[in-house]
Formats: sequence, structure tokens, C-alpha cells
Amino acid sequence: QVNLVESGGGAVQAGDSLRLSCAASGRTSSIYKAGWFRQSPGKEREFVAQVWWDGQMTTYADSVKGRFTISRDNTKSTLYLQMNNLKPEDTAVYYCAAGSNFAWRYWGPGTQVTVSS
Repeated sequence: QVNLVESGGGAVQAGDSLRLSCAASGRTSSIYKAGWFRQSPGKEREFVAQVWWDGQMTTYADSVKGRFTISRDNTKSTLYLQMNNLKPEDTAVYYCAAGSNFAWRYWGPGTQVTVSS
């Protein structure tokens, strides 16, 4: 089992920055990939970014590419999402996720990010 807890969400204005953190505990050795998803009311959960835990290869959704940066410190078992130049469209609950190379298996409870114009 892997437990994930997000932090760092909040209410900001367009153009501001936030850094989300996700603390992982439990069997962190089972993590092959970690990532961030987000969900707005009435919409499906969408992929934001992911990183392989060891290789540090990253993937981003087109909507955040160039603005968001995913990183991880596997010594501290912590995942980060640096969000710059935030837009109102980024408003959502952001979820930390982790899993094997085949599937996402673990999810945090989410943290709210609200961007006003």
C-alpha cells in the first residue's frame, strides 16, 4: 500500500504561481511512476503530468506544457508540481497519483486550486 497526501493548493490570481507537493508513504519502493491529475466540477478527471520514479522521464498534457513542471525527490518520497502562469482554466481539484508501469493504483485525496481572473 502507498499513501499519498497533497498540499500546497490555494486561491490565486491569473499569472500567479503555486507549487503542489505530494508526500508518499508506505511501500514507496513499489512506485514506478507518479503523476498529477485534475478534475473540475462536471468534467472528467484529466491527466496533467507524470514522471518515472527512477528514470525521471516526464510527460505533460498539452494544456500545461511550458507552464508546469513535475519533479520528484525519491529520497524524501515527495512529488512536486510547479505551476507557473496559472490561468482560470487551471482551476480544479488536483490529485497526486502513483502506480506501476501498467496502471495508476494509488490516489491522494486532492487539493483545490482556484485561479481567478
